[in-house]
Amino acid sequence: MNGANEPGGALSPLQKSEVLVEALPYIQEFFGKIVVVKFGGHAMTDPDLEEIVLKDVLLMKLIGMNPVLVHGGGPMIDEWLDRLRIEASFVDGLRVTDEPVMEVVEMILNGKINKAIVSRMEYLGGAAVGVCGKDAGLFKARRKTEPRDLGLVGEIVHVNPGIVQSLIEGGFIPVVSPISMGEQGETLNINADSAAGALGGALGAHKLVLLTDVEGIYLGSRGGEGAPQTLASVLKAKDIPEMIRDGVITGGMIPKAECCLEALERGVENVHIINGRKPHSLLLEIFTKEGIGTWVVREDGKR
Repeated sequence: MNGANEPGGALSPLQKSEVLVEALPYIQEFFGKIVVVKFGGHAMTDPDLEEIVLKDVLLMKLIGMNPVLVHGGGPMIDEWLDRLRIEASFVDGLRVTDEPVMEVVEMILNGKINKAIVSRMEYLGGAAVGVCGKDAGLFKARRKTEPRDLGLVGEIVHVNPGIVQSLIEGGFIPVVSPISMGEQGETLNINADSAAGALGGALGAHKLVLLTDVEGIYLGSRGGEGAPQTLASVLKAKDIPEMIRDGVITGGMIPKAECCLEALERGVENVHIINGRKPHSLLLEIFTKEGIGTWVVREDGKR
């Protein structure tokens, strides 16, 4: 960009104007569109980062987009289980959820985190309403028993987005906890990434943005074990299964890539994985040509 930096590293007035001009076509393109943001990871445990994310979401609303916030809360759940001396076990990195654990999960996600986000959004000048998957039949779920039975862990089988659509039409920012009801009326814990993808598909969302603790999806050389990895800026959905088979997408990148595919299959138009630990990463990914994370598209995509 042209123009010298002001003292202290701040942008000059000219640089600020260039940033706004670069964002203008994206603001026009996304006006009135639904963008589902999955809020999780380190950004939820750092108060400063949390406020930045919520301000970014509020800005999206004020310029004419329709953001929907879906949140998790694993670190706080772990903290409270420890406080209450409730032992929690894990299988392949996934929490086994029995009834005592489920009570804590529901209390933290619905009663503490959800309402805290709503309160903070209201304090910042937004109009937000908190709901969970049980409200107005938003999520219908069943117990997830494959590949392992993890207890009261569920998967979404149906989404009734009416309550969220009504909130959007009323000018509110919906804040959604993934806690849902199962087929026998039991309370089920739903993975927040999956819930965000399912809701985005039911809403016909233009974008799903997953805030994580990594930059995006990293790729290794095809068949080159131990080769340096590079961040994928854009991935075509049709190429991902082969890239997993060939070992180009490996390890912890696989579930992130599969989550993107699931969201696209449910009807979301674009999926982004970004590092929520970087200030304003949400705006940088959506409103700049280069982006900052990985953008997964149905067909050929360009930044």
